[in-house]
Amino acid sequence: MAVVIHHNSDCGTSRNVLAIIEAAGYEPVVIDYLKEGWTRPQLLALFAAADLTPRSALRETKSPAKDLGLLEDSVADEAILSAMLVHPILVNRPIVCTARGIRLCRPSERVLDLLETWPAGPFHKEDGGMILNEAGQRVEV
Repeated sequence: MAVVIHHNSDCGTSRNVLAIIEAAGYEPVVIDYLKEGWTRPQLLALFAAADLTPRSALRETKSPAKDLGLLEDSVADEAILSAMLVHPILVNRPIVCTARGIRLCRPSERVLDLLETWPAGPFHKEDGGMILNEAGQRVEV
């Protein structure tokens, strides 16, 4: 099964998701969206498949969203989408694509729903939070 991750290596959640994918034995296609940017059709397709809107996919912190005036309720999705094309950091991450679907994987354990096989347990996030117990079972947070 092919796995694609739209990844930001500066993001702990994105690093956790990539670590889960790799520990499960997958060799994902890693797309550094900050370097490659986005296209309008690409974002529209990802958002539709993940049941997201530009607003729900908007990264509000550690991004220029506030400075660009995108946090106001009156801002249309089209304006947010256009800003995302100019400022790729505005798209929340990581977005993971597999045969099981496409999802914004926040929190990082959401990626488990997209994987046929999981890493062996126990598995912890960078911050020490447990995702899988010793038996390889998902730990509910």
